[in-house]
Amino acid sequence: MATLSDEEFGEITIRKSHRARHVKISVAPDGRLRASMPAFASTRGLKRLLSDSRDEIRQMLAQQAPSVRYEHGMQIGKSHSLLVVEGATLGVARQELKLVVTLPPTMQLHDNAVQDLLREHIRAALRREAKHYLPRRLEILARQLDCQYERVRFSHASSRWGSCSTRGTISLNIALMQLPFELIDYVLIHELCHTKQMNHSQKFWELVAMKDPEYISHRRSIKKYSPTI
Repeated sequence: MATLSDEEFGEITIRKSHRARHVKISVAPDGRLRASMPAFASTRGLKRLLSDSRDEIRQMLAQQAPSVRYEHGMQIGKSHSLLVVEGATLGVARQELKLVVTLPPTMQLHDNAVQDLLREHIRAALRREAKHYLPRRLEILARQLDCQYERVRFSHASSRWGSCSTRGTISLNIALMQLPFELIDYVLIHELCHTKQMNHSQKFWELVAMKDPEYISHRRSIKKYSPTI
């Protein structure tokens, strides 16, 4: 089955059909994007739809993903923790390595307004951590694997941990900072190997195994986590 690689959304599966009249994008059960299009159509129409509909696609992916509920004492990334205190008005502040939520008596931590505000600050904290750690680690692994890439970009809109475009841009989800370090490495190695093999062939997995002999176990373990923030 044909695929199209997008810098933000990763590899999109393309299904051509004589019954299809228009190009349509949907979210598969595994959280990946898929496209249906007329049998005679070229990928230009799909690329144009992706370009024109990025906000709508991000919304589709967000609706597919289950919401995370944040609790007092929860670990955020590698260096932050969540602290809830009573106060007169709702607010979230960063105090050293803590995200402190001030909660008035009329509100509950699970209220949507509180969770939405908190999620914005958690995204900011994870982005800071991701920008500090991931590029350095990616560079080290790239040297060890003798892989070259053009640039790194960060996102949180995708339901994927990472992707690699045909132009060598590696996109990494800031939610990676919620994973154990060995699973972060698994994702980085996976995307680096795509700079040499833009598929999941036997040669691709042989490249992955050279640096991560436990990749089968890691691939199984990462399914227990979600990139949703």
